[in-house]
Amino acid sequence: MKLVRYGRPGKEKPGLFDEEGRLRDLSGIVADIDAATLSDKALRKLAKVDYKTLPLVRGNPRLGVPLARVGKFIGIGMNYRDHAAELGAPIPSEPIVFMKATTCLSGPDDPVMLPQGSKKTDWEVELGVVIGTRAQYVSEDEALKYVAGYCVVNDVSERAFQFERGPQWDKGKGCDTFGPVGPWLVTRDEIVDVQQLDLYLELNGKRMQTGSTETMIFSVAQIVSYLSRFMTLEPGDIIATGTPPGVGQGRTPQRFLKRGDQLRLGIAGLGEQQQDIVAWQKP
Repeated sequence: MKLVRYGRPGKEKPGLFDEEGRLRDLSGIVADIDAATLSDKALRKLAKVDYKTLPLVRGNPRLGVPLARVGKFIGIGMNYRDHAAELGAPIPSEPIVFMKATTCLSGPDDPVMLPQGSKKTDWEVELGVVIGTRAQYVSEDEALKYVAGYCVVNDVSERAFQFERGPQWDKGKGCDTFGPVGPWLVTRDEIVDVQQLDLYLELNGKRMQTGSTETMIFSVAQIVSYLSRFMTLEPGDIIATGTPPGVGQGRTPQRFLKRGDQLRLGIAGLGEQQQDIVAWQKP
């Protein structure tokens, strides 16, 4: 299933895209797409619904984050060998873990705002992993059973805040609008091999990132297992699993985002995002 939430910010309704690519309203079946919807049992029940009986949604409404009330938004850094190489960084021996503030979450096509004082705001297309079952000390062999589904994440990052203002990355990762997620939450059963997904990102129509989850240093199963040793993973947590090469920081000369730029990014089978880059403004 391709689960979505659509409508104005803060007023989103649950929905799904059917096999013909049409948006249908799920609000008569579930109150929202949230932690309660993500268990294997709940998803199996939802999959049995005859989508042809669901109301069609007219027009092209805004799509929000496809998951309500995200608990934790966890990032994994330097998880592609070729990305580490472009930044001149060593291959990590263990996953690099940081947190993105949940206040940075935004819809897949919502504008990205440059924070006040921004000089080096960058892009990062990433595979997002959505937890469906509480995970504590799970093995790698069992780890994917705790995943509800997958989505596209743009791990927008302000590099000056991240690297030049102390040793912690979080300041450069959690600014408002720095976490576009979606368009869909694609359930686990639709992805044959999560380590064989192509990723891409374009800036103003020019391809900047091309990669595959095949080149991850740590697989999705390894990441879920690893994180579950240090924190309880709850239904509704999102993990951004790292980015392939082609970020602005790694280019010669470096290229960072400026007002008026446009991003287009996606992952095979998981949909596409598009964002306009704008100046920061108070909501």
